[in-house]
Amino acid sequence: MKTPQTPFPLTGYHGPEFFCDREQELEQLLSNIRGNQLTTLVALRRLGKTALIHHLFHHLGKGYIKIYIDILPTESLNDLLNQLSTAMISQYSERSNIGKRIWQLIRSLRPVISYDALNGAPQVMLKTTPVESKKTISEIFAVLEEQSKPVVIAIDEFQQILEYPEKQTDAWLRSVVQQLRNVNFIFSGSQQHLMTDLFTNPARPFFRSTSLLKIGKIDAESYAEFILGQFKKQAVSISAETVTEILNWTNLHTWYVQLLCSKVILTTEKTVTSGTWKKEAIKILKEQEFVFYGYREMLTKAQWGLLKAIARDITVYQPTSSEFIARHQLGNASTVLQSLRSLIDKELVYRELNENGETYYGIYDILLGQWLLQKDPRQ
Repeated sequence: MKTPQTPFPLTGYHGPEFFCDREQELEQLLSNIRGNQLTTLVALRRLGKTALIHHLFHHLGKGYIKIYIDILPTESLNDLLNQLSTAMISQYSERSNIGKRIWQLIRSLRPVISYDALNGAPQVMLKTTPVESKKTISEIFAVLEEQSKPVVIAIDEFQQILEYPEKQTDAWLRSVVQQLRNVNFIFSGSQQHLMTDLFTNPARPFFRSTSLLKIGKIDAESYAEFILGQFKKQAVSISAETVTEILNWTNLHTWYVQLLCSKVILTTEKTVTSGTWKKEAIKILKEQEFVFYGYREMLTKAQWGLLKAIARDITVYQPTSSEFIARHQLGNASTVLQSLRSLIDKELVYRELNENGETYYGIYDILLGQWLLQKDPRQ
């Protein structure tokens, strides 16, 4: 496993020494797999669910066949087949028993196979009908079902199947999955309302078929301890107070914590102060400024005003209340509601539930939120 350039990697999984906490979540996943229980894993984007999956794969060790596919880029069953096929032939050579059978299946469909220019990994491009796609995916699962080792397949951004033109894809997949005994699944997703509907709606085929696991932000104390340890390993001094400032600025959102810490530790300073991280934070916002101005041009005045209001409050429970509207001068409740729906559709604002089941709203991009707090481009 390649060592990252900083102890705060932004992509990939680099081993447990670069992974913070999630011990309870890991134990639940391990327990589900050992008990042959399917899992639905839900988290906001960039909160670390993909890293958690690979952390789980690391702990499962060589006793399991582990397959990960991200289906966010897919738009059809044919695309899903391409992703699954690529994952399989990338992981298993044609000389292996399992690889030989998978290659035979894929070759029968006359694929176009290319190789990634960066890592040399093979990539499969098939053009199949929905019937052929379903048949081949089922055959790949059948090959995995026959393996001597148990199999775990993680399908990330699983809610994307709702966008497929092939209707009732979830019903077909459920019918296939429930026949498997040697293959376990983790269905991971970042859009909570869609994932919740897929797995808790009685009208849906996957209703009550999985163990639900939602991951939130890492505990501040645990994260601070991890960050202090990573800086210490690099012989860079940073105080607990400064780390707390970083965690507050990033709102404990994993990817943004990693980004800022990575920038800070790459400076030549051997003692990190408040001024150090603030200087790096300003640089990050400046780099993204053209993107943020693009958002402003894309949105209506009402939508932009609501976005700024949510940025100021960070967490908003009643966006259509008279108090919130008056305080931020947003007009009327119907306009706010219409703007809110649009911002959610554009994935600029997320809708979440707290531990008491209360709905609240926040800005997806922490950097955008901080930029809005520091600079109001319309004034």
